[in-house]
Amino acid sequence: MSPPFRLALVAGEASGDALALRFLESLRERLGDRELVLTGVGGEALIAAGMVPLFPQADIAVMGFGPVVARLPLLLRRMEDAARGIADFAPDLLLTIDAPDFCLRVAKKVRARTPSIPIAHWVCPSVWAWRSGRARRMAPHVDRILALLPFEPAALERLHGPRTIYVGHPLIERLPTLRPDAREAAIRADVAAPVVLILPGSRRSEIRHLLPVFGEAVVRIAAVRPDARFLLPAVSHLREEIGQATRNWAVPPDIVVGEAEKLAAFRVARAALAASGTVTLELALAQVPTVAAYRGASWEAAIARRLIKLPSVILPNLILGRSVVPEFIQDDATPDALSLSLLAALMDGPERQRQLEGFAEVETIMKSAGASPAANAVEAALALVATRPA
Repeated sequence: MSPPFRLALVAGEASGDALALRFLESLRERLGDRELVLTGVGGEALIAAGMVPLFPQADIAVMGFGPVVARLPLLLRRMEDAARGIADFAPDLLLTIDAPDFCLRVAKKVRARTPSIPIAHWVCPSVWAWRSGRARRMAPHVDRILALLPFEPAALERLHGPRTIYVGHPLIERLPTLRPDAREAAIRADVAAPVVLILPGSRRSEIRHLLPVFGEAVVRIAAVRPDARFLLPAVSHLREEIGQATRNWAVPPDIVVGEAEKLAAFRVARAALAASGTVTLELALAQVPTVAAYRGASWEAAIARRLIKLPSVILPNLILGRSVVPEFIQDDATPDALSLSLLAALMDGPERQRQLEGFAEVETIMKSAGASPAANAVEAALALVATRPA
């Protein structure tokens, strides 16, 4: 009879929990009758799935410079606790998920304590965009990076980072929820009365910088498309703030809250005005032509220009290696520029067709790893374990 498979997981936040749960489901299918023994760091759902926690995830689930500094002594202590607990557990595999500032430090400490433990990290840090030296520094203590984006393996190889495998993005599994049915497709096809998405971001700083210029762009769009309907999907904790900020717009948007309402809006939208970020990839896979923008404080923009050496910051453009989504950064993100570009995307014409053809390519590339990112991640992890000396 085979001994139990011993897995240590470190998921520092809710998004990591979601990936971990899918990984566990696929791993249990792959192991069959072999017992799985699990410890590490994660939320209540992972504990319910059988993980014995080393300490509460809430101790490390902190974001923002100020909160991190305030909790730094506890964070440092929890890194040591995690590394010691994992080394004592002696797992067949340590899988860390996202939250690189915490997870990769734990991986380094585990490698120093017990070099024989195979270590994989799921969700590649954005070393291809900024702080590229992190790639080389990860190599001694991370054996595999499991990447969500198809261009990341080549980027990590170029930067002398750990071996990286593209396992696919969870959005691929959600394609049916992003695609319209016949009724929704008819709404999307209506050029005379189009549904336009307004997506100013999910952080207060993004909203503060982008909402005013988006509001002025909406006025210009409505002047040309007076029957347009504007939908603004919002995270629940910012619903009231966004409502107050848009109440006096000449054409106030309809604000929708929750993931189901957001997906419903994506399925009927003809075009979108969006903050740069992961949402641009969601929109590409939903086949919604998009105009992307970013505005931040001037000091943030100055730092970004020095650190980020990329031709584009838009994920669909990076995946394709060419620009299909128009992007307007800082001073270029003017109401006139945004509205003119969005009006072109609303019309049946070359700009709209160029984006839709590009999005079809994005989908093909994103599907190249296979239908299940979690199953792919399990296979890559087990292949790593198989290289461990007996």
